[in-house]
Amino acid sequence: MGKQTPLYQQHLDANGKIVDFGGWDMPIHYGSQLQEHNVVREDAGMFDVSHMTIVDIAGPEALAYLQKILANDVSKLGFTGKALYTGMLNEEGGVIDDLIVYKMEGWYRTVVNCGTREKDLAWMNKQIESFDATLTERPELAMVAVQGPNAIEKVKQVRTEQAGLISELKVFQGLPVGEWFYARTGYTGEDGLEIIVPAAEVAEFWDALIAAGVAPTGLGARDTLRLEAGMNLYGNDMDDSISPLQAGMGWTIAWEPADRDFIGRKALEAQKAAGIPSKLVGIVLETRGVMRSHQKVVVEGIGEGEITSGTFSPTLQHSIAMARVPYDTGSECNIEMRGKLVPARIVKIPFVRNGKKVFE
Repeated sequence: MGKQTPLYQQHLDANGKIVDFGGWDMPIHYGSQLQEHNVVREDAGMFDVSHMTIVDIAGPEALAYLQKILANDVSKLGFTGKALYTGMLNEEGGVIDDLIVYKMEGWYRTVVNCGTREKDLAWMNKQIESFDATLTERPELAMVAVQGPNAIEKVKQVRTEQAGLISELKVFQGLPVGEWFYARTGYTGEDGLEIIVPAAEVAEFWDALIAAGVAPTGLGARDTLRLEAGMNLYGNDMDDSISPLQAGMGWTIAWEPADRDFIGRKALEAQKAAGIPSKLVGIVLETRGVMRSHQKVVVEGIGEGEITSGTFSPTLQHSIAMARVPYDTGSECNIEMRGKLVPARIVKIPFVRNGKKVFE
């Protein structure tokens, strides 16, 4: 038996199919992964993401510390609650983890992945020894993501006393109300909220959301939604041996100011100078078949790559994938499936935004 979130009983009560996910017992679906995917695209669904790790950073040198360990520029967060997506890199430029950091009043909040919790915390604690700052993990807090075109309105129905604050949230902003925290962020390509809740109150909140018409949604739909949205999954699309330049995360690197010596910068600069060997691309297979992780991608006259994430897209009704391919790859490739090479197209990521196809 793995670790359980404070919502474990709610998952059992809703007939959730429980699987191991990074050492946690989590629901993969509650009956129909396809229906759960579609409800997020069309209405509102909610995910238990209490397995994520919340880490707060405070102290006189909190900003300096984050500027050292993160590839993006935390100083450009211009107002309270503003959030930033970034990579935390090792000295070789590989991605230890991808995370979100929020600017608070005199402190910062980060949310990191559950599967990398131990190595993340070990790295963060090691690096903070050189700074006048403190790390505080917040295991007493749970987290629920409510996503979809009607998600925000349905949360406001349940949390009427915070409806005004929720309405005023900008995209990629999060604000605290006591121990509660409302962020207009997500992992689905839809509008919505990620809400941090005291663990003792989260079951009541979950049940109230169900009463308001929000559908419990499992990790299976979360994966198809995030892949349609072109969002990386740690351990598939990047890891500590892959640089952000090879993982479609080049936009998360802040090269200016030039004197900001973040960890991994020298390795990234050397990689750019030598020539980036590979890149992450989107692939669509508009014929029959489903692309899966680790299938070989053959690019005629260029070389070979590998699918990092692949699935059948419920929204598009054909298979989509992300793959790491040679840097000079153009717009066509072949996927090795059952011993045959199947033609496919390379497209710009993402595939779907707000329920609509966005690639050419």
